[in-house]
Amino acid sequence: MNSTVTILGISGSIREGSYNSSALRAAGTVLPDGAKLDIFDIKDIPIFNQDDVDDPPAIVVDLKRRAKEADALLFSTPEYNYSVPGVLKNVIDWGSRPYGDNSWDGKPAAIMGASTGTLGTARAQYHLRQIFVALNILTLNRPEVMISHAAEKFDEQGNLTDDQTREFVRSLVANLVEWTRKVG
Repeated sequence: MNSTVTILGISGSIREGSYNSSALRAAGTVLPDGAKLDIFDIKDIPIFNQDDVDDPPAIVVDLKRRAKEADALLFSTPEYNYSVPGVLKNVIDWGSRPYGDNSWDGKPAAIMGASTGTLGTARAQYHLRQIFVALNILTLNRPEVMISHAAEKFDEQGNLTDDQTREFVRSLVANLVEWTRKVG
């Protein structure tokens, strides 16, 4: 690993005005020295089809390349029906295929999530951690960043306005960079 830690950021939401996409952008503003965030937009990733793994669409080839080149991963996930959104699971599946070409393998990762509800994506984050075990993603345990009542913490332009949340996000990315340097 070179001296700069490159983090690939993926929001599990494709919604215009997504709090999770906003949280990723906020993470990019509080990175420690020696780190950079590369955010990948998942909105054009097609539905995973095993028939296409040997000749994937160009955007999937780009996703896999950027995942392999990254030193670490940062996922920001909403929670749908107590779990991970289908669009995020779809991206994870594409990145792990074909068998033997898992782009996520051995990558240090951190998870955060934003929700308008009280639990702040806790259940989705725990399900994502279960998925990561199968893919050998080395997930940072702490801090857990579960942004509850997100509508009160971001302005209409998607800027994070809550100082305490900003500090949680700052701590998360700082610990991810430190974790990446330890395991890398």
